[in-house]
Amino acid sequence: QVQLVESGGGSVEAGGSLSLSCTAPTYPRSNRCMGWFRQAPGKERDWVASIYTGFESAIYTDYADSVKGRFTLSQDNAKNTLYLQMTSLKPEDTGMYYCAADPAYRPFWSPGVCAAPGRDSLWGQGTQVTVSS
Repeated sequence: QVQLVESGGGSVEAGGSLSLSCTAPTYPRSNRCMGWFRQAPGKERDWVASIYTGFESAIYTDYADSVKGRFTLSQDNAKNTLYLQMTSLKPEDTGMYYCAADPAYRPFWSPGVCAAPGRDSLWGQGTQVTVSS
């Protein structure tokens, strides 16, 4: 069974930076979505960012409006690892961050296509990010 292993997170002051990583050793990426979601205390889990690998390994990234320009996704295929670099952090970025891998095949990418995880998505255990003001 595919296991997502997350690392990173922690506590920083507003304006600081943190980096998260998610490793999925046996997860197929072609025409599928992988990304990050977060859940603040007392709130629902929200989409943060996603990455899609399409035809001829074309990479598409997508970000929630609240993190655009501050968060950056990248991946290292040799290490089967997805990274989320977070800069200019704000207190409202505080929450539990979850990595997700959706096994559903999507033949094409379009903005938002990866924002809603499929019911068969695999999730990591979560890593806490706390931003103090």
